[in-house]
Amino acid sequence: MERIIEDPNEKQWGMFTHLAALAVFFLPAFGNIIGPLIIYLIKKDEYEFVNDQGKEVLNFQITWSIIFFVSIILIFIGIGLFMLIGFGIAWLILVIVATIKANEGVYYRYPMTIKFLN
Repeated sequence: MERIIEDPNEKQWGMFTHLAALAVFFLPAFGNIIGPLIIYLIKKDEYEFVNDQGKEVLNFQITWSIIFFVSIILIFIGIGLFMLIGFGIAWLILVIVATIKANEGVYYRYPMTIKFLN
């Protein structure tokens, strides 16, 4: 059974935590980590949902930053560009899905994520 948050403020801040990953389009060097990290640090003690989802989004963004870095290295052998495009599209879709789920108050879990923070 999935847990659902009812408090609209808590849902909204949970959504912003995921949405902040799009800061990568304004801060290409780790904006996808810095954006969610700021919201997580500010609101984690106020809202349990933000604490949980903040860790989830940070784990996902760190994992996928590693994937993108490896893809950039692999450009030199010819497959990295295809990996960047494919993983980039998947990353965007997963961030959008997580944002929508958080807005619904659902504790979302990203697939293919290394747990750096528990």
